[in-house]
Amino acid sequence: MKRYREYLTDGRMALIFIIAILVIDQIIKIEVKTNMCLGDSIRVTNYFYINFIENKGMAYGMTFMPKLMLSLFRIIAVAIIGWYICKIVHQKHRTGYVMCLAMILAGAAGNIFDSMFYGLIFNDSTPFAPSVFVPFGTGYASFLEGKVVDMFYFPLIVTTWPNWVPFYGGEEFVFFSPVFNFADACISIGVVLLIIFYHKDFENVGKTFCSNKNTDDTKSENKTEHAED
Repeated sequence: MKRYREYLTDGRMALIFIIAILVIDQIIKIEVKTNMCLGDSIRVTNYFYINFIENKGMAYGMTFMPKLMLSLFRIIAVAIIGWYICKIVHQKHRTGYVMCLAMILAGAAGNIFDSMFYGLIFNDSTPFAPSVFVPFGTGYASFLEGKVVDMFYFPLIVTTWPNWVPFYGGEEFVFFSPVFNFADACISIGVVLLIIFYHKDFENVGKTFCSNKNTDDTKSENKTEHAED
């Protein structure tokens, strides 16, 4: 067991976890995009459908900023999380905490991959025909402007608002209506697990950054002392 832990460190497990999530996410997205028309729906159960949609926004189709700015923000966020994981794997942190961060990083990276490359390698999805691969750079959008593929839909409750409800009376009500992808699910699960089980570890994020700053200051002081000598 000791030898096993020496080889399969938290850092290596996080890397394997990230690669596995990225591969699964991209396989699902490419299968959906190349085999379903935009807007197609496949009923799996009454509470689970495969609905093919695309969006330019964040997780679950939300949009708060222009697409290019959003893509750049994601890249910066992934870089920071990646740096933080590299930092803490050399410190005393619970393995589950590192894996949760790896899930969040992998989920964000999966959607970034769509934005970076899908517009370059696919033609535009339409309601009439599945998308196909095209020569690199001749797709429907430029770098970082690709659309994110979503497909999972769980309408757990489908009913109608009572007529006496203001504004919404008589309209259809769907509990949990967002359509999302595997990467979105990984981000959400990672965040929820952090909040429930690893909030104390997460509270030490500031200490890690301060520790890094103190280390850099110490190195700088040592270099200055050597230069003076």
